[in-house]
Amino acid sequence: MNGLKGIHHVTAITSSAEKNYQFFTYVLGMRLIKKTVNQDDIQTYHLFFADDRGNAGTDMTFFDFPGIVKGSHGTNEIYKTSFRVPTDEALSYWLKRFDRLKVKHDGIEEQFGKKILSFADFDDQQYQLISDEFNEGVASGIPWQDGPIPLEYAITGLGPIYIRIAEFDYFKEVLEKVYQFTEIGQEGSAHLFEVGEGGNGAQVIVEKNTSLPYAQQGYGTVHHAAFRVEDTEALNDWIERMKAFRLPSSGYVDRHFFESLYTRVAPQILFELATDGPGFMGDEPYETLGEKLSLPPFLEPKREYIESVVRPIDTVRSTRDFKKEYE
Repeated sequence: MNGLKGIHHVTAITSSAEKNYQFFTYVLGMRLIKKTVNQDDIQTYHLFFADDRGNAGTDMTFFDFPGIVKGSHGTNEIYKTSFRVPTDEALSYWLKRFDRLKVKHDGIEEQFGKKILSFADFDDQQYQLISDEFNEGVASGIPWQDGPIPLEYAITGLGPIYIRIAEFDYFKEVLEKVYQFTEIGQEGSAHLFEVGEGGNGAQVIVEKNTSLPYAQQGYGTVHHAAFRVEDTEALNDWIERMKAFRLPSSGYVDRHFFESLYTRVAPQILFELATDGPGFMGDEPYETLGEKLSLPPFLEPKREYIESVVRPIDTVRSTRDFKKEYE
């Protein structure tokens, strides 16, 4: 069986593609590596922010569904997305940066032996930075070389996905028996699971929570989380595995940048499995990634229509000289 390799990406919903681009580019210093549309709703932007080269395991992506209402946090929710930074010292840098830029945060804390810094964006989307200081396991990515963040402090990829769930026992069984995660720690009502090589890039934190109301999806919440598989062969193995467990799934889906399988594992919690390739470098030069509207081949015949219904967003950065912001 071709097992899961770790986290692939997290996709969330934003109220504003423009504000989202500004926040991830100029505050977090992550690179927009693909500006495209939701393949199931072509009037909606789909923005991909990742490391310098769009490596699997580093990308946070966003939909901006027109007219969608604000979501509410609660239980039965992929509640928080983590980003990896190299060291504990990096968290001190980000603490000062967030204070200067007036980003809402909870200060530096400890979670399962790792230093973290929780924060939120303009939509109350929940994130945390996690230090790789003592981390072992799945390698992280490459920080955006030409971005505003000094490379020794910059975000390098995705860390543990934080989930709140009411039916914990059932969810634990799905994680362990279907997805082959192993529980390796517990702090109060929070349980730490990992898969594959483990470490920050291959972990899920699951909080048993029966006191909060069910979360409601909308802007400011996560849409789904994806885990890495090696290739098409591995994905096909997982399609058969879902059938064997009688878990309803999407079957094979070709997203052009990767191939996918979707399964709803609990109310409001959608997991995707996605291949490491082909990746994001096929249709744009490295120097100008994310600067034009990129469409998969099957949508190219509709380009004129799509460009008429999605509003223009200026994402050109190759002509800008970002100075590293040490304060």
